[in-house]
Amino acid sequence: MPAVVEQMMFVGATPWHGLGNKVDADIGVEDAIVSAGLDWEVGLKDLQTVDGVPVSHRATYRKSDGSILGVVGPRYTPLQNKDAFDWFQPFLDAGECGIHTAGSLHSGQKVWVLAQLNRDNSEIVRGDEVCKFILLSNSHDGTTAIRVGYTPIRVVCVNTLAMAHNNTNSKLIRIRHTRSSKNNLEQVRDIMDNINVQFEATAEQFRFLASKNFKQADINRYVKVMLGIEGTVDADIKTRTRNIMDEILALVEGPKQSATNVRGTWWAAYNGYNEYLNYNKGRTEDNRLDSLWFGQNGNDNIKALEKAMEFANAV
Repeated sequence: MPAVVEQMMFVGATPWHGLGNKVDADIGVEDAIVSAGLDWEVGLKDLQTVDGVPVSHRATYRKSDGSILGVVGPRYTPLQNKDAFDWFQPFLDAGECGIHTAGSLHSGQKVWVLAQLNRDNSEIVRGDEVCKFILLSNSHDGTTAIRVGYTPIRVVCVNTLAMAHNNTNSKLIRIRHTRSSKNNLEQVRDIMDNINVQFEATAEQFRFLASKNFKQADINRYVKVMLGIEGTVDADIKTRTRNIMDEILALVEGPKQSATNVRGTWWAAYNGYNEYLNYNKGRTEDNRLDSLWFGQNGNDNIKALEKAMEFANAV
């Protein structure tokens, strides 16, 4: 089976998924594009039926090698990789952030740029901090809109965390692929004005989780909820599901949750399940990366935070 990650670059320590080519810090946009293997453009091709009748949909393709990326609607306008990187240029020039990782998935169908903000980390409890990132992701196959969103990453275990999605301002910004999408991206720069406020809103939820201890019965129920087996008695849980449940419970009590002010709290509970999503669930590292940023693991990450907050609020 071909790798999900086609090519990528990263700055600093090897990312949690262990993928990519290391580059120097303070890399510029042009060098980052080349290092990430994204120095190619997307074109559009008209389509027709086997009988030669034109259809309204078109195919997207890589101009560098002619490979087809997807089939899109008549109003679809590609956002070129260079334009996606250029969105960060004003912030790079101002010293607000630095490009951290970038690359493509599924032979170029999906691309992303992750930039780390040059702002102080958010401390959840003593010795447990969260770094601040912005993720810009885009699909060239028409399956997802252009998205710009905040991404907290826990330093102690390099887990990608969920934002507090009950705050509507913190949700990923989705921009449709139209001729105005490039202009829309320029307007999205306004998010930088309140970015620390948004991150701190999420950090406050994390701190709340760290202030609430769980009971064993509740953590068992939490994991069952996340696995979709709430209400199932232990004797009726299938062996494979039981093994996954035990694996998650072990992570909740594991070494990455061993700090005195973390162990036994709902912050440990959420991070235990989050660690499962980041490192365990999925066949390979690149499959986990794809799912966490673009698929089901990302949805589960959000749900895990929301459910942890529900349980903690009931304490």
